[in-house]
Amino acid sequence: MFKHIENFKERLALIENERCISYKTLAHAADMIAAKVGKRALVFLLCTNTSAAIAGYVGFIRRGIVPVMLDETMDERLLERLVHLYHPRFFWVPQKRAATYLDCETIFEQDGYVLLQAQEKDTVFPLHEELALLMSTSGSTGSPKFVRLSYQNLTSNTQSIIEYLHMDSAERGITNLPIHYVYGLSLVNTHLSVGGTLVVTEKTLFQREFWQLMKEQEVTNLAGVPYTYEMMNRLGFFRMELPALSTLTQAGGKLDAELHRKFALYAAEKNKQFFVMYGAAEATARMGYLPPQVSLDECGAMGIAIPGGRFELVDEDGTVLENHGISGELVYYGENVSMGYAECGTDLSRGDERHGRLVTGDIAVRDAAGYYTVVGRKKRFLKIFGKRVNLQEVEHILRQRFETIDAACAGTDDHLYVFTAQKDLVSDIKPFLSMKIGIHPTAINVKHIAEIPKNASGKTIYKELERYYDL
Repeated sequence: MFKHIENFKERLALIENERCISYKTLAHAADMIAAKVGKRALVFLLCTNTSAAIAGYVGFIRRGIVPVMLDETMDERLLERLVHLYHPRFFWVPQKRAATYLDCETIFEQDGYVLLQAQEKDTVFPLHEELALLMSTSGSTGSPKFVRLSYQNLTSNTQSIIEYLHMDSAERGITNLPIHYVYGLSLVNTHLSVGGTLVVTEKTLFQREFWQLMKEQEVTNLAGVPYTYEMMNRLGFFRMELPALSTLTQAGGKLDAELHRKFALYAAEKNKQFFVMYGAAEATARMGYLPPQVSLDECGAMGIAIPGGRFELVDEDGTVLENHGISGELVYYGENVSMGYAECGTDLSRGDERHGRLVTGDIAVRDAAGYYTVVGRKKRFLKIFGKRVNLQEVEHILRQRFETIDAACAGTDDHLYVFTAQKDLVSDIKPFLSMKIGIHPTAINVKHIAEIPKNASGKTIYKELERYYDL
């Protein structure tokens, strides 16, 4: 991938502030960075939504160098742990983080980033020939666990996304999602593969300047996770004038059905396309999508498998469920299924351990028309006094009753915990839930916390809620 982006020549690849970067210029900048690394090696790339970070990523992929995509804001102690486990030979980092690496030599600088070379180590872990890059799993910032993605994974998934989104060189996206996150990185992969343009910014949708950029730069497509769409709904998105915007895409978790309907109606009325999608780092990025023409009829559904992939549902014994209307665990098959995980440097030489099959851990149901709806996580069900409770459904019920609630549900069997950042709602939640889902109030514990922990993509980090349990 990216082998021939210079063939797009003077077409605009990136727009950053007032700077316009052509494909020819991007390819040159990328190759300069990669040339300083030289041979195939492991590089820690501390990601920002900047042209320098993108150029580093493009250069490494073009030259067979393996980047580890990390959040630039990562705690130094966590980063040190990863360095100890993986022994990267190089670091491509913002200038302001360079002082962290006292045992490294600066060998190249470009646009506020520096390439650092570590001192020779006794151990340099061998890299499997198909290994292209390492990505964090959802919510695992600082975790030593990475998804091992191959060159085939990247190419296959990128082409599938381009096909079902009908992307071409006229596309103009914006980097509102972090590129160390698979969804954000997929925007880079798809736009640069079709000769499109990316408006590069670190501004967020909470800033007026972001929406000014959207309008002034005539951005044609906007991507978001559920949290993005929740905020857009509150920020008055439906009143905005964005004539160039033609496509909205959503992934990174299930969108509430009512919000799904609201954006699908908006898209239909404004002659735009709204794609609800389904994916995971373990499948490079995307596994499923809902065609926009059925979005209103299938609110809450995530759709069908992407081109080249397929789904099946299995019961607890692994038997394939052929009939519609029956829930089971969702299994995906496709060339974009990752090679497996890595938890330390010795894992980097391992080959493909999944062989194109991914057991997602999601519970889903297929309707008569063949569309799939995710109804919960296999691990996000509790038994409350013998009754099976879907935590995702409980969160949905709360959002229906308390429209602006910021809450998350977790717990253990016989102990349902509801965490909310809104203190004034605490006293109302327990009696409402007890009546609504039919469980005794003694099994429900409602707690006020300062904020619901979320990762960079807006997903709730449920693991962090466990410290508030009274168990």
